Order: sequence, then structure tokens, then C-alpha cells
Amino acid sequence: MKKILLALSICIGFTLNACAQEGGQLTQPLGFEEYDPISTLKVEEHIIKRAKFPFIDVHNHQYQMPTQDLKALTKQMDSLNMGIMVNLSGRGWSQEWAEGTATLKGSLENVAKNEPKRIAVFTNLQFKGFGEADWSAKAVKQLEEDVKMGAKGLKIYKSLGFSGIKDDKGNRVAVSDARLQPVWNKCGELGIPVLIHTADVPSFWDPMDRYNERWLELKTHPGRRRGANDPVPFDSLIAEQHHIFRSNPKTIFINAHMGWYPNNLKKLDSLMIAFPNMYVEIGAVIAELGRQPRTAKKFFDKYQDRVLFGKDSWVPAEYMTYFRVLETEDEYFPYHKKYHAFWRMYGMGLSDEVLKKLYYKNALKIIPGLDKSLFPK
Repeated sequence: MKKILLALSICIGFTLNACAQEGGQLTQPLGFEEYDPISTLKVEEHIIKRAKFPFIDVHNHQYQMPTQDLKALTKQMDSLNMGIMVNLSGRGWSQEWAEGTATLKGSLENVAKNEPKRIAVFTNLQFKGFGEADWSAKAVKQLEEDVKMGAKGLKIYKSLGFSGIKDDKGNRVAVSDARLQPVWNKCGELGIPVLIHTADVPSFWDPMDRYNERWLELKTHPGRRRGANDPVPFDSLIAEQHHIFRSNPKTIFINAHMGWYPNNLKKLDSLMIAFPNMYVEIGAVIAELGRQPRTAKKFFDKYQDRVLFGKDSWVPAEYMTYFRVLETEDEYFPYHKKYHAFWRMYGMGLSDEVLKKLYYKNALKIIPGLDKSLFPK
């Protein structure tokens, strides 16, 4: 009787968690992080390890490309049916001008010598000295030289707009800073696209409470959490980005991660209308598309000429989730990272016509100098 009363008192003490019993022992239930049930649902499955058509990954990062074994890399690409990889990190992370140039030169030379048809490289901006009188002219000149050297486009890291990029007076550099205008103009003149990543997932700015969909990600990656004004609100950062789209209609912009509106495709639809020079790529947001397959399919059908394939992090095994969401009509299958998506995926079942545009035709249209012979007509 004493044991029963003790057990009851323990159960009453659990105000937020139910009391569980296993093997005759009282135990506290699993937390949300540990709970990972195996589905008992029996439905048709299609595990796709290779894309249906050769594809171009417009959002990839290879940080050791000057010395990297590119034959080994293309072997991995072949296993996925990846025709061309775009390495966005041409100048690496250094803000030293000479060091960045050496990195880009080394990457392009390695590509030209070993895999000239399979790998494309974008350049980046060097922000050291930003605000000095000659910075804009120096950046434009460097951009021209990089393109002559072989760079196919410009990648803007998300550090622009955040506190990581400051001018010579120590102030945050806004994405829409007027001193960057000559760069956007030059990209338009050169006919190269700007792949730009601005801000982060909007939920990172929200309170970290039980209502935040990204709670688990913020718990496991606390460095991603932001205060309401860290460094400015999400909407303010996005408004800065949209300002440059609006002000540079002759420059093509590829909005990374679908502009952080993959979970609000009605809003993204309005932006596609407002900014006809804006393309989007799907890197790191396939989980959002996979939980709304019907709505996402309608969006892809409508904007089939302006959506590109991107993945972001180079983890070959994760591409299978992308292929399955895009190509099949499978139901209720897991995403590859629980902290990104604790929900299940559903396939969009895109048509061959849309898949070809997503996988390679749209990229061939806006990125100059890619080898079209690697892809079906």
C-alpha cells in the first residue's frame, strides 16, 4: 500500500509530463528530442538515389577547391546524376583582397585543368575597407577581373546585412547600402547572376517557446537564435534585399532558400510578380515544400521558368530527400534532419517538363558559359 501511495504521489507531481510505467518501473517519459517513432503506415515507397535527369546544383560550397581532388568529387556527383556543381565560395571566407584572389585563381585553375565541364565557380565580394573612398571602384574592377578569369556569377553571403559586415566607421552595412550599387550595375552589364542569401529562417527571431516550430533547432544550435532586433528585425532585412531587386531590374538575382518564404508561397507568389528579375532556388527548404505538396506543385507549375535546384550543404546522402519530394507522389516519409523538420514529407510529383527546367534548363539560361551538351534538349 505504501508503494502504491508513493507511486501516486510521484504521478501527481508530474504537472507537464505524464507518468509512464515500463517493466514494472516508474519512468519519466521521453522528451521531444528523443521521441522518434517508426511509422506503421504501409504505403507505396520510391527510394530515389539518382535524379531522373542530369541536374545543376546552383547552391553548393567547396572550401578546398584550389587543392581538392576534383575527380573524386565528380565521381560523387555522377552517383547522384549531377551534371554541374556551382561552387559559390570562390574567394572563400577571407576578407583579405589578395588572399581571396589567390583562392579564386587556384580554384579556377584546378577546375580548368581537371573538370572544366562539370564545375562552375562564383566569386564573392571582399568587404575589407568598405566605406573608404575607393572601395566601390575597387570592387567593380575586381569583379570584372574575376569574370575574365572564369567566374560565372557573384554570391553574396548572409553576413551582408548582419553585424558581421561593418563599414570603416563600425556601422552595420545594409544589404541596400548605396555604396554597393555600382556592383549590382556591373553584374547586369556583365550578364552574370547574383545569388544572394539574406537573413535567416524568420522563426529564429521569434520567442523560443513551445509555439516556435524551430524550437528544437534553436536548442541544438543556440547560435542561430536572434533577438527581435538582432541586428535588425527579419522584415527589415528582407525589405533591404527587395530594395535592390526593385532598383536593379536589368540584373538577375537568384534568391537563396526561396527568399525564406517557402512556407508562405502566396507571399512568394506576390514577390515573383513584383520582381520579374528574381529567380529562386530551393536549397535547405525542401522540408517546407514537402509538407504542402499540392500548393508547392501549383507554385512550381506557375513559375517553372524561374525556380532552380540548389542544395547548399554538401552531404550526398541528403539529396535523396530532394529527389523523392520533387519526383514522386510518395506519402508520409521522413526528412533527413529532425531539427529542421519533425513533420513528414509528401511528394510533389512534378512533370518531366517542370523537372527539366528546375534541374538544368533554367540554370543554363541565366548562368553564362555552362556546357549544355551534358544535358538533354
